[in-house]
Amino acid sequence: MTTTERAKLAVAAVFILNGLAFASWVSRVPAIRDSLDLTPGRVGLLLLCLSAGTAVALPLSGAVVSRIGPARTILLTSLMGAVGLVVMAAGLAATAIPVVGVGMLVYGMGTSAWDVAMNVEGADVERRLDRTLMPRFHAGFSAGTVIGALAGAGCARLNIGLPTQLVGTAVVVLAAVPVAVRSFTPVETEDPDAEPSPSVLTAWREPRTLMIGLVVLAFALCEGIANDWVALALVDGYDAGESLAAAGFAVFVSAMTLGRIFGGSVVERLGRVTTLRITGVLVALGVAGVVWSPGLPGALAGAALWGVGASLGFPLGMSAAADDERRSAGRVAVVSSIGYTAFLGGPPLVGLLADSIGVRQAIVVAAVAGLAGALVAWATAPQRVPAVASGYGDRQAPARPRSS
Repeated sequence: MTTTERAKLAVAAVFILNGLAFASWVSRVPAIRDSLDLTPGRVGLLLLCLSAGTAVALPLSGAVVSRIGPARTILLTSLMGAVGLVVMAAGLAATAIPVVGVGMLVYGMGTSAWDVAMNVEGADVERRLDRTLMPRFHAGFSAGTVIGALAGAGCARLNIGLPTQLVGTAVVVLAAVPVAVRSFTPVETEDPDAEPSPSVLTAWREPRTLMIGLVVLAFALCEGIANDWVALALVDGYDAGESLAAAGFAVFVSAMTLGRIFGGSVVERLGRVTTLRITGVLVALGVAGVVWSPGLPGALAGAALWGVGASLGFPLGMSAAADDERRSAGRVAVVSSIGYTAFLGGPPLVGLLADSIGVRQAIVVAAVAGLAGALVAWATAPQRVPAVASGYGDRQAPARPRSS
């Protein structure tokens, strides 16, 4: 097995672990609400702590990855994420809302920078192998969320407390991540005579990069609303129990996983732009099923359709941002920063609407976001990259999959 093939498996592993850590607590948001006795609006405000950590870390993550490399970045940020999970567990055990908020803040800082680093490494592997791999890497994240969601459902069924579950998840992360990153591609030594790589600030002035960020923002909002609210929508709208609601979330993330596993071949056939236009419409149809279905089976079918529709926006946005390898770290950081504002504004927006009209009706915001993403999908059309001098040989950048 070549070094790049080993790196591909290692990238898939860190995507899986990132998703598992995330879903280990998101799938049990109803338990957080009940143990802390929160209204939907207050749940949204608590989730804002996670978004605040993300907002702090993302603008700095591109510079960190450029300086110390993806492997070291993931080592440091996965440690931060594990600490955040343990602090959340302590806060839930003590019924201390501020402590839970601090844990979410720390976890948000760690997982968001981890996200940028693994996407940069994934884009590098994708370029080296000249294959559409990013959807499958993100399928790894979704597979991790499936594992985390099923673990959450199982713990709820067995009456295992969420604090215990979170500590166990932190242990898994701390044990597995250092092993995985050992197989990442080596950090290349820059040629001192080569043109310096553009700064992250330069990427903030590029219209194409900003528009890709809007695409990712729209689809991240579709995904984030489901992550935060679909379980509560099933509980409040269809009288589902906590374990069934967690299983409903597992339906969503399972559908997202399948969309990402098979999405690469669809992208190579239809291109990024057409694929994203179709998936944006699928989100709207899926949300409609969750909101207006006459019964729980129809809502679960809607959640599955919603998951397929939300599956490709984030990975294809990352691929589009990383078309030029020399600028990939800065552009991925910018696009991620814009996209993650969905997690900053989404939870409180849906929470405030839910206080007035109920969770089930408030998630219609996701359908609007899906249609908006379809409208601006044109920005992800592949960029023609000139020949560059890279650390692994001067060559013309490989052709990317066609856009339409």
